[in-house]
Amino acid sequence: MGTLSYTATVSIDGYAADADGDFNWSAPGDDVFRFHVERMDAVSAEILGRRTYRLMRYWEAEPDPAEEVWGDDEREFARRWCELELVVASSTLGEDELGSRARLVRDLQLDEIRGIADAAPGEVEIFGPTTAAPAIRAGLVRDYRFFVVPMMVGGGLQAIPNDVRQGLQLVEQRVFDNGTVLLHYRPRE
Repeated sequence: MGTLSYTATVSIDGYAADADGDFNWSAPGDDVFRFHVERMDAVSAEILGRRTYRLMRYWEAEPDPAEEVWGDDEREFARRWCELELVVASSTLGEDELGSRARLVRDLQLDEIRGIADAAPGEVEIFGPTTAAPAIRAGLVRDYRFFVVPMMVGGGLQAIPNDVRQGLQLVEQRVFDNGTVLLHYRPRE
């Protein structure tokens, strides 16, 4: 039986993207990226929305070396990403737009999220604030990992819905070279 986690890279004022939808300010440094590669060992499935799915398809094939060169960490992340079960929540995406490993769910409900986590052999990561919001509100998330970037963006897409109130306990923290801080929380017992 798996568990449900929510991981987000956020500005210090709590946004996953700024008011223009930009999140390039949150690009990870080398040590943050390496940490993501290592933590993928525990992840067996991803639940993500349409936009995030399209963004993450980047990892399905190495780019032309004339345009961009991947290092060992990028290749390892891509290898691990391509082994994951993917569940894509979208009412607008077509089946023909999905890769072979992705399953489309038109209307992601809490029972479906519970079922995915229960059936998983490891951690199920729900990816993206919009997709994760119902699970966060319902208290289904066991692990919250926030990579807090030393940047204030002043508005945009909040990482946590406004109407959530939940006590958490810190289980891990780490400061990376670029000033990004990992804060890993679990709900208080």
